[in-house]
Amino acid sequence: MGFARTCSVALVGVEGVVVEVQADLEPGVAAFTLVGLPDKSLTESKDRVRAAVVNSGSAWPQKKLTVGLSPASVPKSGSGFDLAVAAAVLGAAERIDPRVLADIVMIGELGLDGRVRPVRGILPAVLAAADAGYEQVVVPECAAAEASLVPGVSVLGVRSLRQLIAVLADEPVPDEEPDDLGRPDPLLAGLRMPGTGAATGMHSVGAAHHDPGHDLADVVGQYAARTAVEISAAGGHHLFLEGPPGAGKTMLAERLPAILPPLGRQDSLEVTAVHSVAGLLPPGKPLIDVAPYCAPHHSATMQALVGGGPHMARPGAVSLSHRGILFLDETPEFSSQALDALRQPLESGYVVIARSAGVVRFPARFQMVLAANPCPCGRFSQKEDFCECPSTLIRRYQARISGPLLDRVDLRVTVDRVTRDQLTVRGARGETTATVADRVRAARERAAARLADTPWRTNSEVPGRELRSRWHAVRGAMDEAERNLERGALTARGIDRVLRVAWTVADLKGHDRPDEVDVALALQLRTGVSRGAPMSIGALA
Repeated sequence: MGFARTCSVALVGVEGVVVEVQADLEPGVAAFTLVGLPDKSLTESKDRVRAAVVNSGSAWPQKKLTVGLSPASVPKSGSGFDLAVAAAVLGAAERIDPRVLADIVMIGELGLDGRVRPVRGILPAVLAAADAGYEQVVVPECAAAEASLVPGVSVLGVRSLRQLIAVLADEPVPDEEPDDLGRPDPLLAGLRMPGTGAATGMHSVGAAHHDPGHDLADVVGQYAARTAVEISAAGGHHLFLEGPPGAGKTMLAERLPAILPPLGRQDSLEVTAVHSVAGLLPPGKPLIDVAPYCAPHHSATMQALVGGGPHMARPGAVSLSHRGILFLDETPEFSSQALDALRQPLESGYVVIARSAGVVRFPARFQMVLAANPCPCGRFSQKEDFCECPSTLIRRYQARISGPLLDRVDLRVTVDRVTRDQLTVRGARGETTATVADRVRAARERAAARLADTPWRTNSEVPGRELRSRWHAVRGAMDEAERNLERGALTARGIDRVLRVAWTVADLKGHDRPDEVDVALALQLRTGVSRGAPMSIGALA
């Protein structure tokens, strides 16, 4: 009787569980049994592993073979267990010393010819292995850079099962012949899922980071909206842009990621883990260090926004935009059910999805940017009367964005129609992205220094009770906001958000505490009612 064991990782959302892969050989009729709650793709690994072992030059044991995945109560899915199953079988057949396999975690899919293909979720799987105390990990060669992001773990990248056998058996490692020059490496196909490219609006990098043509200076006029975008970036606040078609709402949203500071190490790992699980991690870029930007189409379902799927849930747009921007253009055209599903992750910073296969939790701390027309024709305005929509139709259209969702939005700005003079004047450009980004970075540093001994990093994350008890505005600065609360113009959540925005304005201006002008600007951006505060940050910085 032969027995060997090694380890792999089962992913539940972005969290991993180390699974012990055990192989047992007994005399009897040759058969291969796989137990331990596997799904269909994992059950098919029996044929993949057998063909890979034979085509790698090793003999398949002609005995009764049982492979167990422990703990058996955890659902296992995907093809990432192939490499561990093959190694355990070869260990039980004494082709490899079983003692060498016991403390190694193996992740990878096997082709029929023995090549090791990458799978989704390499980074969270290696993180789970490191948390469980394992120090040696074997992954596909093309995913070794992603696995190496985890400190304290020795990573071995292999291109084929033959190479793994040679390394573990202390034999000369064979050289694998490269594919034909000029053709894409077929092994890289496992790193991305079909239909998840940049054209879908669900990509992991904002266009502003890779297109130098996206600059804030290109936005004509819209000084109030530019100020709101800057405040949104500095404090991580949600933003609502309302205005006629062609006024520049989408232009402003697309330029918002470029003024955000680079992600920190921990945030980068969180974002990379989510995109790795979703199959959106681009080959050649193992670590995402810029804020993601997701802009789903208004026909997206609730499952596409918050996550879901027929079996084990997959991350949605709110998780793909974690630590970045979720831009919902033409917001009233989204289904009301999908929009209202955003309310819980906006408050908690994560989303929990329950399915029959299990309950998963995905991170979802994002900045939401909404853009909408004032009416179906888009020409409704308080200043001009070009709209022909009936008043009942306008109210019905605007009511598609529910009050509870809007109450969670800190900044609301009306983007006016661009005039002929603004569009044709020469030389009067606004501040560039680089100038605004420097100011945003300085404001973030001030907030980070103030919140250094707390679990929060931006003003938008600080709970209201902490703001009221620890970080006060200048005496009398909040009087007008409190009067709005008494009149019902602000909710309790609303007055907390006004104070958060006021702290961000103070950080941008370099003030120690928010004064009356800072609070007036925050209140003006919250209610849309003019309070006499200048809608400009750069001139006062």
